[in-house]
Amino acid sequence: MSDPDKLTKQHDKLVHSDNVKVTSHVQREEGEWFVNTVMIEGVDVPFRYKRKKKYKDLTGARVNLTYYPDNLSVGGMEMEIMTVVRIRVT
Repeated sequence: MSDPDKLTKQHDKLVHSDNVKVTSHVQREEGEWFVNTVMIEGVDVPFRYKRKKKYKDLTGARVNLTYYPDNLSVGGMEMEIMTVVRIRVT
């Protein structure tokens, strides 16, 4: 059984997507972390994850994602996001 299969069986809210295309990738520093936001082709919701170090630009790359739906409050407005728990370049 692969890692994504194990994760999605253990946590029912997790979703796994294979071979999706990144259309936009933005990184910004937030304290000790780099917050990464990627947009996926055909999806209008941002996918976010944190890393300790800056990462190469993923725009145009194909990736496998494991994530769950979440909400983020920005300027008093609730915004739907996907929180990424695992991302791998294919």
